[in-house]
Amino acid sequence: MILDLKSVFISEGATLPVNFELDMSDMAFGGINPITKPVAVSGSVYNRAGIVTVDVLCEVEFSAPCDRCGKNATKNHGINIKRVLVSQLADKTDDEIIEVPDLQLDVSELAVTEIVLSLPMKHLCKEDCKGICQTCGKDLNDGPCDCNHAQVDPRLEVLAQLLKD
Repeated sequence: MILDLKSVFISEGATLPVNFELDMSDMAFGGINPITKPVAVSGSVYNRAGIVTVDVLCEVEFSAPCDRCGKNATKNHGINIKRVLVSQLADKTDDEIIEVPDLQLDVSELAVTEIVLSLPMKHLCKEDCKGICQTCGKDLNDGPCDCNHAQVDPRLEVLAQLLKD
């Protein structure tokens, strides 16, 4: 969605609403397509005291296997994007300011970039997920397994003998 911002840059106090759905179902993360529902993008672009700001909220439903136990987990993420817009930028290293020389902003491109950068690196079904046993593969969230976890690395067996004596 490309917004024409000429009226917002010219008029102090002007507001331009932003409300659309963004299809990201074809975007792959880790070999799967976890965003199956359209992303709701809503907010506005406004001019307050001569400062033009884009302020939008992206509501993303992310469904993928848990990185620890492998169970499918769905989480909702609200990603807020708030950036100052300028027609000409002197210092191109500032990530908080977006240059729009033609006074047009592609909000879809901005939203996709921010969503990709804001999603967590590790997707968990719950914060205290215990994962699976490395020996038998049992889901440790359902309870402990019967494996002997006191196994010693064979290279360190000689040191274990010293502890027994």
